[in-house]
Amino acid sequence: MNLITTWPLSALLIWLAAWLAHLLLKDLDPDVALAAGAALGVALALLYRQPWRRLISALGFPVSALLLGWQPGGGWVWLLALALLWWLYPRRAWSDAPLFPTPRGALAPLPGHAPLAPGARVLDAGCGAGDGLRELLGAYPQARVEGVEWSRPLALLARWRAGGASVRRGDLWADDWAPFALVYVFQRPESMPRVWDKACAELAPDAWLVSLDFAVPEQPPVTSWQLPGGQSVWLYRPGRNAASKSAN
Repeated sequence: MNLITTWPLSALLIWLAAWLAHLLLKDLDPDVALAAGAALGVALALLYRQPWRRLISALGFPVSALLLGWQPGGGWVWLLALALLWWLYPRRAWSDAPLFPTPRGALAPLPGHAPLAPGARVLDAGCGAGDGLRELLGAYPQARVEGVEWSRPLALLARWRAGGASVRRGDLWADDWAPFALVYVFQRPESMPRVWDKACAELAPDAWLVSLDFAVPEQPPVTSWQLPGGQSVWLYRPGRNAASKSAN
């Protein structure tokens, strides 16, 4: 894929284009310049298929302008903020899933459905800022909870926020899931087949896969439950699915 069209660089370019349109027109009419920048951002954002990418791209210019008090020329401050965001959440991490926290209490029912022996290893694959790790620590206080995160700053933040967990910087797709009794993911709908394939190939028959929000297409879960905010948790045993296919 062309680098220019790769997320999130394409979003940064949309925001930059909106600011350039504003800067070119601001001497003629400030209101027209603001409207033109916002309109251009929205028009370019519609090129995305995913609603959340459209929203992020379309809101970049108006939100930044609002935060800057609608001051002409302030776009360079916003670009510096974008550079900081790029460092905190690099492009490779954005290609997996946006940074949304695991809701508090979302994983509390897990031990009743997926009991684990003391000392079992549990992985939050793509742990972000550590919200999922904290929920896993609460659900399985006797387990060895671990997290892997591609963004180095987020990995450091997760390590600080989830003191009882072991957090390392790494690629969740390159990680070996075989040692873990349970793997927790909060991914995107389009990446769930890849998650399932990896889980089936690497997890033991008695290991668990837990997904927040997104089900594995065409795979029945062991169970699922809905959260107060409308999100859902899905519980699978992919190792048994792989074993049954091998037996056939």
